[in-house]
Amino acid sequence: MKKLLLILMFASASMLGHTLAAQDANAPAETAEAPKAAQKSLMDMWRAGGITMYPLAFFGIFGTTLVIYNFIAIRKKKFLNPAGVVHVERLVNQLKFQEAVEYCEKNPSPITNIIGCGLARADEREVDTDSVAAAMEEASVEEFAGPYVLINYLSVTASLAPMLGLYGTVSGMVKAFNTIAAEGAGSASKLADNIAEALITTATGMIVGIPAMFFFFFFKNKYGAIISGAGRIIGDLVFSMKTALKYGPQDISELEADIEGTPAEVVENAAAAAEESENKSE
Repeated sequence: MKKLLLILMFASASMLGHTLAAQDANAPAETAEAPKAAQKSLMDMWRAGGITMYPLAFFGIFGTTLVIYNFIAIRKKKFLNPAGVVHVERLVNQLKFQEAVEYCEKNPSPITNIIGCGLARADEREVDTDSVAAAMEEASVEEFAGPYVLINYLSVTASLAPMLGLYGTVSGMVKAFNTIAAEGAGSASKLADNIAEALITTATGMIVGIPAMFFFFFFKNKYGAIISGAGRIIGDLVFSMKTALKYGPQDISELEADIEGTPAEVVENAAAAAEESENKSE
C-alpha cells in the first residue's frame, strides 16, 4: 500500500514538473513572436504566487495521489469477497468451524479476516455465539479503520489548501500595502505583482481544495456502504450459526446472495469454483 502511494505521488509530481518545464521552455518563443501580448505561462504564474505555491503543489500532488489510490483500493468486491462469504457460510451451516477458519486464513480479505477472528472462538462442542459476534465486531473496527485514514487525508487536504491560499492572499496584500507606503501608488508594476500573488494563491487553494472535498464525501459514502454490507454479512453469519446449532448441520443448496444484487446461481458457481480450487491445492 505504501509503495503504491509513493509511486502515484512520484508520477503526479513528474507530470507537474514536466508541464511547468514545457510551459517555461515555450515562453521565450511566444514573447518573441508577440511581445505586446504579455501572456503569462504557467511557470510565470507559479513564480508570481510566491513561496506559498510550494505547499499548495504538495497538497495538489498528495490529493491527486489519494484520489487515484482510493479508486483502486475502495472496491466492494475486494472488501466483501462474495464467493468467499458463500463458502464460509456453507461451512458454518455444517458446523465445520475449524475448516471455515482455515479457509479464511488461506483467502485473506477484510471480510474473511473478520469472520476468521470470530470463528476462532467457536468450538464444535460448545459455541458461545455472543462471544463470536463480539470478536467479529472487534475485528471489524480494526480491519476497516486503516483504509478510512487515507480517505480522511482528503478532508485534511480540502481544509488546508484553501487556508494556504488565504495565507498567500494576506501575504500578497501586505506586500501591496508596503509597496504603496514605500513608493506610492505610482509603482504599478510592483503593486500588480503583489496583487497577483494574492489572487493566484487564492485560486490555487480553491482548485486543490474543492475537488479534494468532493472526493472525500464520494469515498466516504462509498466506504460507508461497504461497512454496512459487512455488518449485514456478519449478522447473517451469526444467525446461520445459531440456526445450525439449534437444528443441527444443514446442507444448503440455495443461498440468497445479497451482495451487489448478484444472482444466487452466479454466487453458487463462484463458491463451487473456489471450493474446487482449494481441493486441487490440497
